[in-house]
Amino acid sequence: MTDRPARRTQEQRRAETERRVLDAAMALIARSGSRAVTLAEVGEAAGYSRGIVYHHFGSRERLLEAVVDQAQRFDIPGYQGDGLDHLVRIIEAYLRNVVRRTPSARAFLQLWGEAIAADPVLAPLFARRDADFRQLLADVVRQGVADGSVRPDANPAAAAVLIVGLVRGTGLQLIAEPPVRDVPALIQEAARSVRGAFAVTP
Repeated sequence: MTDRPARRTQEQRRAETERRVLDAAMALIARSGSRAVTLAEVGEAAGYSRGIVYHHFGSRERLLEAVVDQAQRFDIPGYQGDGLDHLVRIIEAYLRNVVRRTPSARAFLQLWGEAIAADPVLAPLFARRDADFRQLLADVVRQGVADGSVRPDANPAAAAVLIVGLVRGTGLQLIAEPPVRDVPALIQEAARSVRGAFAVTP
C-alpha cells in the first residue's frame, strides 16, 4: 500500500490562487506601474483567466488594495522595555524588508508614487495606511519617553513623520538605483541617525 499525497483543501487552493495572482500583479506593477494593469493581464501572468482574478478580488480597485496590503507587510519587532531600541529595530526591519522583497517593495513604491500624484483609488488607500504607520511610530516614541530611553521633549507626531520620510526615502533609493554596495552599512547609518536624534543626552 502506497501513501497518497494529501488532497489540498478548497481553502488551500484559494490561498494558492490568491498568492499567485498577487505575485503576478506586484511583478507587473513593479515593471510599469498600476495604471496600465488590467485584470486580464494579471490573470494571464498568473496562469489564470481574468474571471478567476475577478472571482477572487471583485474589481481592479480591490486587487490594488490587496497588493498594497501585501507589499507593505513586514514583521514588526516587539517592545522589549526600551522604546528607542524598539524604534531602531522597526527601522532596521523595514529597510531589510525593502532589500529582501525587491519586487513587492518596488511595486509598493510605484503605487506610493501614484498615490502622491492623487490617483483616486490609491490616494485614500495610502492615506489610511500611512496614518496607521505614523500612529504606530508615534506610540513607540511615547513609550520611549515613558521608559526614559527617548528624550522627554521629543514630539511623537513630528518624529513619526520624520521617520516615515527616512525609511520611505531610503527605500526608494535602494529600489530605484542602489546608491551603495554595503546595504547593511546604510541600515546601520539610519539606525545611528535615529539614535542620535532621539536618545536622551547626558
